Amino acid sequence: MSEEVKILAIESSCDETAASVVVNGRKVLSNVISSQIALHTLYGGVVPEIASRKHIERINQVIEEALLQANTTLEEVDAIAVTYGPGLVGALLVGVAEAKALAYGAGKPLVGVHHIEGHICANYIENLDLEPPFMCLVISGGHTHLVNVTGYGAYEILGRTRDDAAGEAFDKVARAIGLGYPGGPKIEAKAKEGDPQAIAFPRAKVADGPYDFSFSGLKSAVLNYINGCRMKDEPYNEADIAASFQQAVSDVLVEHAMRAAEEHGVKKFAIAGGVASNQTLRKAFEEACKEKGIAFYHPSPIFCTDNAAMIGVVGYYEYIAGVRSGLDLNAIPNLKLGER
Repeated sequence: MSEEVKILAIESSCDETAASVVVNGRKVLSNVISSQIALHTLYGGVVPEIASRKHIERINQVIEEALLQANTTLEEVDAIAVTYGPGLVGALLVGVAEAKALAYGAGKPLVGVHHIEGHICANYIENLDLEPPFMCLVISGGHTHLVNVTGYGAYEILGRTRDDAAGEAFDKVARAIGLGYPGGPKIEAKAKEGDPQAIAFPRAKVADGPYDFSFSGLKSAVLNYINGCRMKDEPYNEADIAASFQQAVSDVLVEHAMRAAEEHGVKKFAIAGGVASNQTLRKAFEEACKEKGIAFYHPSPIFCTDNAAMIGVVGYYEYIAGVRSGLDLNAIPNLKLGER
């Protein structure tokens, strides 16, 4: 194995077509992302069939641009990493098929990568001192996982959502108050104009799972509040709703995560996923970790949303561990963390 290991990574699990070249799991030479947000905004959310078609249209150009920006050729990379789950099956298939074709044509090893593991490992890119063990809260549109990272590629799930993911709740509430898609950044922007204590929305607890999350009741409470105002022909403040909802989500995430961190004697805590770019949430975790003497880590916003650099990081650690995928690698839309 050469001293410098280059991984070409491909990510297409939802509505971003992305490619990246990563060296030794920490240094990003390129990170190209072709977003479909403007297109899916017309429909109020991601349309899987449209996402798949757009991936097909863009994937070759995105990979070519990633190699160009990295001043690297396909022959110079050591392996090709690709997200194979979880995600939208059609979207995943585009990336997997492309990666298998490139691996076969160039005679390069293929490494299948778990999307959620990618989000966790995005923390390694800018935090060169971060190594396992640590605890990580993954908060995205489709997932809310509280994970003990016991080693590279070794994960213990401590808690997860029982219903809606945090990001999913953001999208649904944003739609309800007329902010549109994508909900996360629009709720955050509107919340800056409102009072987070204006409305007493619930903070759900799960009786048989102290580290688990539930956001369905909170989402319903927001919808009921809005419908109640409309039925009574009473005005309501969208900014106050956004701020109070965001505060309720933040309170639950921080409380459950800090309880788990304290009870497990954690010294390092990280957040990851699209919702991890929310500044209110980051500040809340930063303050909570400081109070408990826990080192706090988070990726830059560009590495919180779906990107291929994080897939390249995982690809590197899997590659040096001897993990290889065959050309029969398939997309697995419901792939669980820790499965292969």
